[in-house]
Amino acid sequence: MRRIVGLVCLVLAGLLLVSAVLSGTWLSSSAKRTPVVLDTKTYLTGEAAAVPVGDPGPVQYFSHTVTNPDKSDGDNVVFSTFTCLTKVTEEPAPDCVDANDPDKRLVNAGTDNFVTDRRSALALNADQTKKILGDDAEPHEGLVNKFPFNTEKKTYPFWDGVLQRSIDANFEGVENLDGVEVYKFTTSAVDEPAEISEGIQGLYTTEGEMWVDPVTGSMLKQAQHQVRKLDGQTMLDVNLVYTDDTIKANVEDAKDNASRLGMLSALPWVLLPLGLILLVLGFFLIRSGRSQAAAPAGERTRTRRQ
Repeated sequence: MRRIVGLVCLVLAGLLLVSAVLSGTWLSSSAKRTPVVLDTKTYLTGEAAAVPVGDPGPVQYFSHTVTNPDKSDGDNVVFSTFTCLTKVTEEPAPDCVDANDPDKRLVNAGTDNFVTDRRSALALNADQTKKILGDDAEPHEGLVNKFPFNTEKKTYPFWDGVLQRSIDANFEGVENLDGVEVYKFTTSAVDEPAEISEGIQGLYTTEGEMWVDPVTGSMLKQAQHQVRKLDGQTMLDVNLVYTDDTIKANVEDAKDNASRLGMLSALPWVLLPLGLILLVLGFFLIRSGRSQAAAPAGERTRTRRQ
């Protein structure tokens, strides 16, 4: 009986030890990758002044990001992001309005298609992107919509859609956002030549702030100030920041993700000791079972000799 129990302990020990190794390597690595199925909506609000509007007025910036699981794979994820900036004339404001809106509330709208590495979060180069998206390819560089898992306290290249290139996202410090430790990054570009509107070249200035969850690389809060000028005249001056509801939802997601990743990180330290204990116990039971089985045979031999 002891031998049977000992064999069962050895089998369980093997399973636990293998699980400990897998959870500490393959499972941990797999968990720290951007999911291939995502559907997120983000809202920013603020004020904007645009020609011919004149005085600043309330605006809303809506962003809807989805992934394409069919074109994504184990290494890369395909994104499509629709964005819309509208003037707010009613509450609640619509996510977007038609270009022929009679109240002329639409400031600008567009769709951005890109591919990023699931681990580093960096955009793929033009050739790699074209292989995946074909004619829909829109080359990007640097980080686009998130930072990597285990974000570091350093400068990262971050994509700017107006400049059509990456600019530095500089680490500024560690802060607390509703109970979550975040890394603050800033971006800046001043009077850079750019296409400020379709087919129109001018000067572009941007000042951005991003509060990033270092565990997952997700942006929990973002604020941005943009100025677009033509021949010295300001064509658009907009200040935006994530809405309170967006920040709250992002913080809750960050806490949930941190909890799951923390449990996964702790799993090897639970499974490994249990596996070793069962391994020792299994060998002990098998050995004692053999000794117990051998003892009666020895006693019978001595009896016959007497």
